[in-house]
Amino acid sequence: MFFAFAIVAHAQCSMCTKTAQQLGEKPAAGLNSGILYLMLAPFAIIGVIAYRWWKSESGKSSN
Repeated sequence: MFFAFAIVAHAQCSMCTKTAQQLGEKPAAGLNSGILYLMLAPFAIIGVIAYRWWKSESGKSSN
């Protein structure tokens, strides 16, 4: 839901920002996209674990 309403996300640390400024506009956008892409994997893993935990807990309470 957050991704549907996100306008622009800036996911660069201070070192990456300085590097991106030296590279130019297009490489900086690619660097930012790569950072956001790498950020998705941990959130997906946490989401799957949370969903499985929620399903197991909801099954216990109905019995």
